[in-house]
Amino acid sequence: MVAIRSVIFNVLFYMMFIAEMIIFTPIYFILPRKKAYFVPKFWARSNLWLMKVIVGTRVEIEGLENLPKGPFIFAPKHQSFWDTFAFLPHIEDPLFILKRELLWIPVFGWYVAKQRMIGVNRAARGKAMTDVMARTLEEMKTGRQLIIYPEGTRRPSGAEPVYKYGIARLYRDLQMPVVPVVHHAGIFWPRRKSIRQGGVIKARILPPIAPGMDEKEFFDHLVKTMEEASDKCLLDTVDANPHLILPPTAKKRISELRSQ
Repeated sequence: MVAIRSVIFNVLFYMMFIAEMIIFTPIYFILPRKKAYFVPKFWARSNLWLMKVIVGTRVEIEGLENLPKGPFIFAPKHQSFWDTFAFLPHIEDPLFILKRELLWIPVFGWYVAKQRMIGVNRAARGKAMTDVMARTLEEMKTGRQLIIYPEGTRRPSGAEPVYKYGIARLYRDLQMPVVPVVHHAGIFWPRRKSIRQGGVIKARILPPIAPGMDEKEFFDHLVKTMEEASDKCLLDTVDANPHLILPPTAKKRISELRSQ
């Protein structure tokens, strides 16, 4: 049954994406940039609705009251495609730094460019990265919220954390609060796999870390705070969903936590 629901969901997911793009594209490019953001947010909500109806996956987000007003850095765990869209409805004016090649994709790249997302050449150094930082600060001064994944790439649930120091440099240079977010959606929507599991995805938005800390002190604090919250979230997720098929990394981490 899980396999059948996963196939149905995946087919409908892409069909709905294409249909919404056809329907909303004329409206999207006519509206002012910020008002046009209702299209990606509607797409995010429709994805969550489809998961609930087809797969039986609900989402519980705790700590929405921790989101500051105005600009901040939103720093979630990155485990699957799910966390690239699931939080969009709750963020007023999201901003991404992404690889510039995405801007070259027809239609999708136009959508991204409309929202003034910041393309970066990952091999670039020096002035190119300085320009990216300057553009990011310029956008955030208008009240936008930067979404950045502290671990850089997707990691399986329960895997050893590999945080990138770039988040500390952003914290230092932008002087904005950082909001850590933990979840284990990778169990329900695994990376590089087509299976989708039903249940309750628990996500937790932690209190913001105010600007002003030394960057190394901030980095150590962020890693410790997120990993402790992530471990608790993992145990709570598994306890609430005893039917889940867990990846080896999650099984190993749960065993370590239970034995402590």
